[in-house]
Amino acid sequence: MATQLLEGERVRSIVGAFYTVYDYYGFGLAEAVYAGALELELIRRGHACSRELTISVAYHGRHVAWQRLDMVIDERVIVENKATEVLPPYAERQLLNYLRASPFPVGLLLHFGPVPKFRRFVDSRKDKAPFALVRQRSRRSRQDVLEPSTVPITVNTIDPNTA
Repeated sequence: MATQLLEGERVRSIVGAFYTVYDYYGFGLAEAVYAGALELELIRRGHACSRELTISVAYHGRHVAWQRLDMVIDERVIVENKATEVLPPYAERQLLNYLRASPFPVGLLLHFGPVPKFRRFVDSRKDKAPFALVRQRSRRSRQDVLEPSTVPITVNTIDPNTA
């Protein structure tokens, strides 16, 4: 019996969009170029895409800081884009920490390097039920901000999985 991956269809679509953008541009452009093109490709595929999203991070239910995420797709999947020649050694840990500090269950690390690569990470201890979020505008930067309304942010063990 086949195991169904959490957010499997959504992740396949995002990864497909990643390869479409990479095939169009190849390697060598700035991360912002890839992110802009990826956003357009994801919207073309029917996804809601939030770029440079600021989320509230809590400790024991109390706000302690703001964290910026490269992209959040359909309010379910974090996408961290990298456009370096060599993937930085901290990139995977960065995404794992974003999952730990946010309500999102799945993260993708997309590397627009000389050879395109992606990694899929799942926070396996998060509640699989949808979560309620309140969308606000930040006074500081006019970026979208997501704050938890009824779902607490908890620290969880993360299990990396590749798609």
